[in-house]
Amino acid sequence: MEKIIDENKQGESLVLEQKKDNTKKLFIESYGCAMNFSDSEIVASILSDQGYNTTQHLEDADLVLVNTCSIRDKAEQTIRKRLEKYNAVKKINPGMKVGVLGCMAERLKSKFLEEEKIVDLVVGPDAYKDLPNLLSDVDEGRDAINVILSKEETYGDISPVRLNSNGITAFVSITRGCDNMCTFCVVPFTRGRERSRDPQSIIEEVNDLWNKGYKEVTLLGQNVDSYLWYGGGLKKDFDKATDIQKATAVSFSNLLELCAKAQPKMRIRFSTSNPQDMTLDVVETMAKYDNICNYIHLPVQSGSNRILKEMNRQHTVEEYKALIDNIRRIIPDCGISQDMITGFPTETEADHQDTLSLMDYVKYDFGYMFAYSERPGTLAERKMEDDVPHEIKKRRLAEIVALQQKHSQYRTEQFLGKTVEVLIEKPSKKSDAHWSGRNPQSTVVVFPKENYKVGDFVNVKVTDCTSATLIGEAVGYSKNN
Repeated sequence: MEKIIDENKQGESLVLEQKKDNTKKLFIESYGCAMNFSDSEIVASILSDQGYNTTQHLEDADLVLVNTCSIRDKAEQTIRKRLEKYNAVKKINPGMKVGVLGCMAERLKSKFLEEEKIVDLVVGPDAYKDLPNLLSDVDEGRDAINVILSKEETYGDISPVRLNSNGITAFVSITRGCDNMCTFCVVPFTRGRERSRDPQSIIEEVNDLWNKGYKEVTLLGQNVDSYLWYGGGLKKDFDKATDIQKATAVSFSNLLELCAKAQPKMRIRFSTSNPQDMTLDVVETMAKYDNICNYIHLPVQSGSNRILKEMNRQHTVEEYKALIDNIRRIIPDCGISQDMITGFPTETEADHQDTLSLMDYVKYDFGYMFAYSERPGTLAERKMEDDVPHEIKKRRLAEIVALQQKHSQYRTEQFLGKTVEVLIEKPSKKSDAHWSGRNPQSTVVVFPKENYKVGDFVNVKVTDCTSATLIGEAVGYSKNN
């Protein structure tokens, strides 16, 4: 399951550097996981070559694209509401074209054109290179749909533009797809099988970002620990590779080391990990290089072995705890966050208590917690009854959230009196007199601006905290500045 970027807020509309000779205007919004935001940068790059500059003003757009998420029903309903807004604008500007991208497009395919009359084109996550042809189809009055999933890394040869960027942090996609087939998840159906990107192209992108002034990259994939490059193709076909391909294959641990060594002063993060695929050599590589951040997003989904089996998660609670123990042993100050689903079919009160017990064991820094949402086409939807009443789901979720807040407060309090390194990313939302950035554990830190600027690495002594934020005073530049 993917990490979600606040699906309750309006999707982010994205802006890139304008090309002087482009005359058409593109308005693009992204919802859901970080991969969607990264994909929107690829889309904008492709369309930039087709004469489109981006605009922040929906009313001015010749083309409106929304990059969608299907991981929960609420995310899809948000998209439907945005399409209503687009429809109102299209009545004023009938020449405007509207397209749906991403996982929702892949899931619904041609049904989108039938259900939402406003939609002119439907494009799945692996088909963005076909956008110029699809736009021509729209101009000529034909249905414009491409939702074919690829067996290769689709966009490794495209240099993404950095949209609405702070110029400091960036995503670098390294894998696509997922082979794990969790019973609750649509990702394998909307993103396809696991395949990895040529490590040389990844290093080139990291180097290019550093040369452009970026200070931090996040290596991105549905399941980064499954990264495996042996010359191309699906991960599941690795056993058919030649002996030379197997001997020279690059694992995720190898890739992390390559990135860390390529730019020793650049921070390296990654997301998302899967407990069954995360090996200790990854954790040991993190410990070896100071510029790899001490933070792991490690979704568990439930603290009940019975529910984990029903979810087709390939790890047990005991195995998960052992992994946590090893992470804490190798990197004692590692930040760890979670994904948690409550109210999965057949979940009992005892299962719920097992989840709370696991949370007490780990004491996560923060988490992404949701009530189970039945997704069409998944095994859980086809084979299991959504039998946990809404009110029980709601109450259990509230208990999980409350416990996580308690643990988040505990984790932030561990930093009191300590000095942490912060990469300044932007002004604080609550005070224009303060900067906001993150420490290596991915905890937000705010402190007075003084003479520092965005992109500086600063040592900050922590004097106060909330459950989500560290508050402190700068004590000077860090050694990495």
